[in-house]
Amino acid sequence: MLKISEQITIPSNEIDLKAVRSQGSGGQNVNKVATAIHLRFDVRASSLPEFYQEKLLMKLNQSQITQDGVIIIKAQQFRTQHQNKEDALRRLQDLIRSALVKKKKRLPTKPSHGIKRKRLDSKAKRSQLKASRKNVDYD
Repeated sequence: MLKISEQITIPSNEIDLKAVRSQGSGGQNVNKVATAIHLRFDVRASSLPEFYQEKLLMKLNQSQITQDGVIIIKAQQFRTQHQNKEDALRRLQDLIRSALVKKKKRLPTKPSHGIKRKRLDSKAKRSQLKASRKNVDYD
């Protein structure tokens, strides 16, 4: 069981974990031992509430989710299958949590009177500096 929040948990039978061989260079075990983990999670067929499913499907990048609504994560960072399994589950947990976070609404602000005055003073000072560089008429 994967705990997302206090109210939301995902049963283990909804998460499909499959051990595969890791890519890349390795030692003698690279062609013999399946240490990488492919995690598949079908959002539409999950027990997540409908509201959460829709938010998850809308917020995730297309590279992380298929057209069918299946999240696919490949974990192959570590040398052991157990560590890669934990990494894949943690990444799924973080992915779901990040999709469900509500963004704060930005409150428009106005610059204060003092800030406006300071900006205008600096503009006037810069203008005088540039005016003092102009050619002087010696008539």
